[in-house]
Amino acid sequence: MSARNPGMDLDLEWVSKVRVNTQAVLKRAQQVQGCKVAKKQWQAAWLLKAVTCIDLTTLSGDDTPSNVHRLCMKAVQPVRHDLLKSMDMHDKGITTAAVCVYPSRVADAVKSLKAANSSIPVASVATGFPAGQTPLKTRLEEVRMAVEDGAMEIDIVINRTLALTGQWAALYDEVRQFREACGHAHMKTILAVGELGTFTNVYKASLVSMMAGSDFIKTSTGKESVNATYPVAIVMVRAIRDYYLRTGQKVGFKPAGGIRTAQEAVVWLALMKEELGNEWLSPHLFRLGASSLLADIERQIYHYVTGRYAAYHELPMA
Repeated sequence: MSARNPGMDLDLEWVSKVRVNTQAVLKRAQQVQGCKVAKKQWQAAWLLKAVTCIDLTTLSGDDTPSNVHRLCMKAVQPVRHDLLKSMDMHDKGITTAAVCVYPSRVADAVKSLKAANSSIPVASVATGFPAGQTPLKTRLEEVRMAVEDGAMEIDIVINRTLALTGQWAALYDEVRQFREACGHAHMKTILAVGELGTFTNVYKASLVSMMAGSDFIKTSTGKESVNATYPVAIVMVRAIRDYYLRTGQKVGFKPAGGIRTAQEAVVWLALMKEELGNEWLSPHLFRLGASSLLADIERQIYHYVTGRYAAYHELPMA
């Protein structure tokens, strides 16, 4: 992970001046979706880059130590060794960026990765994920427990009520407290953009979260009806850019929810490159939150290497 974002004092004047031009955002989103995707070895290179930015995630009610263990093994070896070898990439240390689980499964994930001699960080969702509707005291305690169990990254959710009712000072204070509870762990702040109503609200929530010290801002929990979309991403990355120009602090971006195909992953990388530059093309500043995306990327790489598509049983989860 990159240097921490120390945050800044809440600047309500900056927040109140925010206006987002919806038509311009939608037009830019259309351009992004229409961009030509690289072919052959260039596409394979982009796909491997995408793999290294994935937060490989399981957030199910039926998570067990064994399926978390499988997920960790997949994170350590996300693409079959023989495929990497034929691309001469087998010794480049390609792993996913992190493994993301519920707080109660953090210890399992840490144990599995330690046993595999891997330094992949464990990320944990906390703060009453996904709704964020539990009492503040409980949400803070959840963050502390996940960090105690070995989580190096915490994905918090903001209180949507505060954002929807324009209580920016209260939102700032809450996120500040979460940041403190995270201690040395990096904090990714989930805005749940599908529940914020307007682009202007998304931009304001992005700004306030960054002012409060978020190291990353993230689109969604993956549990809302609307998740990561290109228009919302453009609003958020422009907020990241403005914050960087104003403070010199680089904040990361994580789209999550509904990202399933290799092609989409490449579009997301292209969006980052065009909007924020090459520096944001690394796991320090860009993550893809996904559970099924890796399977499709591995299928595409298999196709690149062999010229045919694999059956799903040829590329098991782990």
